Amino acid sequence: MSRRARTYHRLMTKPAPDPTSAAAVAPARSAASTGGGSRRALTLLINAGHLIDHLMLLIFATAVSSIARDFGFSRWEDLMPYTIGAFVTFGLCSLPAGRLGDLWGRRPMMLVFFFGVGLSTALAGLAHSAMQLAAALTLMGVFAAIYHPVGIPMLVRDAKNAGITIGINGLWGNLGIAVAAVSTGLLVQYFGWRAAFIVPGALSIACGIAFALLVPFENTSPAMRKTARPVVVPKKQLVQVVALMTGTAIFGTIVFNFTTNGNLELLRERLSWLGNQPAILGALLAIVYVIASLAQLAVGSLLDRFNVRQVMAPVVALQVPLFLLAANTDGWMFYAVLTALMVFVFGAIPFTDTMVVRFVDDRMRSRVTGTRFFVAFGVSSAVVGLLGPAVKAAGFSTMLYVMAAVACCTTAFALMLPDDPKPVEPAATAAG
Repeated sequence: MSRRARTYHRLMTKPAPDPTSAAAVAPARSAASTGGGSRRALTLLINAGHLIDHLMLLIFATAVSSIARDFGFSRWEDLMPYTIGAFVTFGLCSLPAGRLGDLWGRRPMMLVFFFGVGLSTALAGLAHSAMQLAAALTLMGVFAAIYHPVGIPMLVRDAKNAGITIGINGLWGNLGIAVAAVSTGLLVQYFGWRAAFIVPGALSIACGIAFALLVPFENTSPAMRKTARPVVVPKKQLVQVVALMTGTAIFGTIVFNFTTNGNLELLRERLSWLGNQPAILGALLAIVYVIASLAQLAVGSLLDRFNVRQVMAPVVALQVPLFLLAANTDGWMFYAVLTALMVFVFGAIPFTDTMVVRFVDDRMRSRVTGTRFFVAFGVSSAVVGLLGPAVKAAGFSTMLYVMAAVACCTTAFALMLPDDPKPVEPAATAAG
């Protein structure tokens, strides 16, 4: 037999690889979801989605004083309860969003997110009464709920270093908070509060169009995919971790919601000589958020080298003395303390998403994340609605003492976390 004939015979008779094997799954997955320009487009647009998600949720808090005057409210605090619907639905709808992300597909859910958030935010800019605005914000919360249980699992699925990937994603989300402060302040001062909703709404729709054009279709839903390196955790330990994860998320979200929704008015009170200048106050707050956002890069890098508990416990513990200092300072000293405080508030954000990656297999990450947000925001969303009445009754200083106590609870839960599990190697999975 000639050399050419022997080569042809060997190629034709070589057995096909098992499509369910880890060796076959990994290259197929890589080609489908991590290769080339589509992966770069997915990463950019999902990170942009995080920016948009936080931006939309905080436009109202930044523009509330101007909206209150336009709608005839004497104090901004009286208008804050009208935003509670957005945060309630943001928590409640994360549960079905996570389920749909795993069982239907993450790509179509992200399209629903971009277009839904964009249209509902633009509707808020067209409202002519407090009730109409509340309805539009509530609808916006429904669509905003999609991002975290769907977008972040989609992003980290093929990430080699999940910690820094989540840290960079968190940086984008917190830059959204900074953008909300500065862009809303500028738009309110020069074009009115309605533009502050309509312009970001148009941006979200544009991102949705780009996502539809650049991100390829999924071959199957996440729940049906084979996982090359599955995460295997004993059921008892997984239940313990989910309970602790939810506890830290509840207390952490209370701190996050209080600070991000109350910081502008708190800054207005402690820097009272600036008067009613939303553009200047927004720019000052944006500087705080940009500096604080960089903490997530450091935290993400540390999470790739240490267990979650080892990094999380000191970060959340340092919030306690900073809340106490913030309650007892004023002027530019308060501004410096607020900046340091937000470094540790924002630095705590990557922990729960990293716990999901470490302890939960990709096939059910959207459902677990959705459940966490369902419980955490279902409880902590009341903070936003009660923020105005509580500040009106007790003052910001008292509320800062309360937040110090909440941070103590977060620290206690963080200290109880177990060590991270080791991922199962493909060979070990096959042998088992």
